[in-house]
Amino acid sequence: MLLGSVLLECYGQSQCHALSMTHTERRAGTRTPPHIEDTLAPEFAWRVLRLVNIFRTLVAVFLLAMFLVTDDPRIIGALHPDLFFATALIYFVFGAMNDFAVTQRWPTLASQSLAQILMDIVAIVSLAHASGGLESGLGNLLIVSVGAISLIWSRRRAVLFGALAAIGVLSEQYFSVLQGTATLTDSTPAGVLGGILLFVSYAAHPLTRRIQESEALARQRGIDLANLSQLNDYIIQNLRESIVVVDGQDRIRLMNEAAAKYLGTDRERRGTPLGEVAPRLMDCVRVWRSGSGYDNLTPVSLVSADGSTLIHPYFAPIGKDEQGALLIFLEDASALAEKVQQSKLAALGRLSASIAHEIRNPVGAMSHAGQLLAESPALGQDERRLTGIIENHARRVSSIIDNVLQLSRRDTTQPERIELASWVEAFLAEFVATRQLGDGVLVGLATSSTIEVRMDPGHLHQVVWNLCENALRYADPASHHSPVELVSGRRLANDRPFLEIRDRGPGIPEETRDRIFEPFFRGEDTEKSGTGLGLFICRELCECNRAALVYEPREGGGSIFRIIFADPLRWER
Repeated sequence: MLLGSVLLECYGQSQCHALSMTHTERRAGTRTPPHIEDTLAPEFAWRVLRLVNIFRTLVAVFLLAMFLVTDDPRIIGALHPDLFFATALIYFVFGAMNDFAVTQRWPTLASQSLAQILMDIVAIVSLAHASGGLESGLGNLLIVSVGAISLIWSRRRAVLFGALAAIGVLSEQYFSVLQGTATLTDSTPAGVLGGILLFVSYAAHPLTRRIQESEALARQRGIDLANLSQLNDYIIQNLRESIVVVDGQDRIRLMNEAAAKYLGTDRERRGTPLGEVAPRLMDCVRVWRSGSGYDNLTPVSLVSADGSTLIHPYFAPIGKDEQGALLIFLEDASALAEKVQQSKLAALGRLSASIAHEIRNPVGAMSHAGQLLAESPALGQDERRLTGIIENHARRVSSIIDNVLQLSRRDTTQPERIELASWVEAFLAEFVATRQLGDGVLVGLATSSTIEVRMDPGHLHQVVWNLCENALRYADPASHHSPVELVSGRRLANDRPFLEIRDRGPGIPEETRDRIFEPFFRGEDTEKSGTGLGLFICRELCECNRAALVYEPREGGGSIFRIIFADPLRWER
């Protein structure tokens, strides 16, 4: 934290130093003159100059309109109409053309401010003289120009410009006296205006310092906020957790890279309705907002856009209003499941050793004794039924032992390159011959001609065999005409190869779909459920081969178990 604070402070100081140079000066490699840099930041000085230039242009337009519209005797420009019209027109042209120069910050701040104050003094004094002198009130416009320039320059130079403006006013009065259009007794307004100009130029300096401090504080606050914003964005984007923020209208306001990857989109989707990006997640948001029993302790499972990852959404309102902004955490269910499975495997490993030594031999002895007993000619029909029960359950216990022992050998993989279409064809022939199935019970479909995967052939055989056994075991008797399909192809989202086992059975109830891959989980039909380890072992075998096994309901009824193989471009370990 200390290192971060020091780096943040150094970065802020460098940004303040960079802001002390104007855009033009950065390109030219020159600094602002000291007499300007000591007052206000150039950014603010250029804004002042542009505002004054806009004011100058509007004044010129107003004076020209009054001169052209007003009937004789003219209120303004009565003494020298031609001089008034020419001066006002030049004043307008200067303001209009200078607006472009100020916007481009050309040529320099010092040259621009000097040109503006000199133009104001000459033009306003000329307009006042053409209108009959200072009695017209036009000389008061110099107060705005002198006050603005005093904010930009140092006090000494500001007073110099104030003095030039006062001299211009007094010179106009003296020239009018020489022409006979004014008398010496009429010089009081000129003296008062000259004094006001000098006072404004001198008194503006404390205000300049106050504005300078406010500008510096505002710049520093802006830099701090920008740094914090960048820091927050960096932290959020690099969090391992996946985060999505939506507003009260369920529009995306923020999404980091990890969440965008899960949802199969890019993170620059601000303002996009969540339903357009992730409809299934939007359904979960609606259920959570409605308060219909959604529990963060037992969240639903979603499948990522590429179909290879299960994610759990967790919701947290931003503020007290649950209908307002919402923070959504997308947690990789496989990571959490991996930790749970590791603990389960450790326990199962210890249990398997105990089972192998303590249960297998007694079960074998009981099974052998039951077989010998069944060969006795003295047994009746009821006794033979009981010995059959003994043998069936002995085989069942032996099967459970074999399945548990397989879990301890999940890391012994020998992956090979397999051409998926030909492998499926050979598997179907073996499975149909072994189970003595009729034609059309199992069919293979390939959506791509050449698909090569990398997996342990024995593990792949065991997984697909188990899934096909389940598909036939749970097949709906009314839909025997619908074959079990083995479909291979590539996913459009990420081009990863897959193999699907599709059936038209009753499917899996929605309330138990999240538990079907748990060890020892059995469905409602206990007669068909087996040991409850089949699907668990299938997923374990897929994961140790860097593949994924997911389930989804089939449209129109039935189930789809999809094996998504590892990215073919990342086979090398």
